[in-house]
Amino acid sequence: MTETKILTDRIKLRLIELSDLDSIHNLHSLPETDEYNALGIPKNIGETKSIIEPWIAENQLPLIKNFTFAIENNESKEFIGILGLKLWSKKHRRGEIWYKIHSDYWRNGYATESVNLILDYGFKTLKLHRIQAGCAVDNIGSLKVLEKVGMIREGRGRQLLPLKNGWSDNYEYSILETDERKN
Repeated sequence: MTETKILTDRIKLRLIELSDLDSIHNLHSLPETDEYNALGIPKNIGETKSIIEPWIAENQLPLIKNFTFAIENNESKEFIGILGLKLWSKKHRRGEIWYKIHSDYWRNGYATESVNLILDYGFKTLKLHRIQAGCAVDNIGSLKVLEKVGMIREGRGRQLLPLKNGWSDNYEYSILETDERKN
């Protein structure tokens, strides 16, 4: 697998590595980033390692079907968060994204910038037709990000997400290669 890096002036998306373990564990351990995430807070760093090792292994396959990127500040090299892109069958030309941003970086445009980068990569490099995302209905920050980049809310899935405070409905979003993009 060739090295995959996707850049703007401010951030870089690069495939995660085992050296990211401490940063990812810290991210997964934050109650505020866990609130709308079904993964849950890991019991220890070993649990986080067992979660990310398959992600790292997938990133190293000749034909990646599940990309997991670290979001990194270009200048400081600080870890900002993670972003995933799951590909469906080649025939469907469809992908699904997810992301988790460290709360220290919320409300600074990093999520929007990262999602725009992965949409560009998905449509221009991977030649996808459709990219979708799901979001807990109460996760206002993520709802704003998805709408800001031009994704369209398609529907509501009832009680899809097993969150720590109970089952949550999920909004389904998508954008097509032919849709108008917002930056």
